[in-house]
Amino acid sequence: MTSSRPTTTLWRPTGPEELALVRESGWRAWPPRLPEQPIFYPVLNEDYAIRIARDWNVPHSGVGYVTRFEVETEFLRRYPVQQAGGRTILELWVPAEELDEFNAHLVGTIEVVHEFRPAPTAQSE
Repeated sequence: MTSSRPTTTLWRPTGPEELALVRESGWRAWPPRLPEQPIFYPVLNEDYAIRIARDWNVPHSGVGYVTRFEVETEFLRRYPVQQAGGRTILELWVPAEELDEFNAHLVGTIEVVHEFRPAPTAQSE
């Protein structure tokens, strides 16, 4: 069932461990943050998510995914947009203790829209 309320599309670069937990939720929730992760950072544009998944997740985890999901727009108003660099490097900062409530305002499922792996290396002959 879809929400009749307006939604905002968000993206999240995701590594394999986090994605496995999302899969376990039936693609409907983000997992609780680890103690060293006080903030959940969804991003506002796909290009930024691609850069993080490709340039950070792949070297650190061997694979990087970009996920896309919808959240009720009215709920998101509580989180000011944070500019984490250039004009297109925009994030929301959701405190870890609010993640359950954030998940309750997801509409539909979390989708994997891109997957990145290390580039194959040329073999010596």
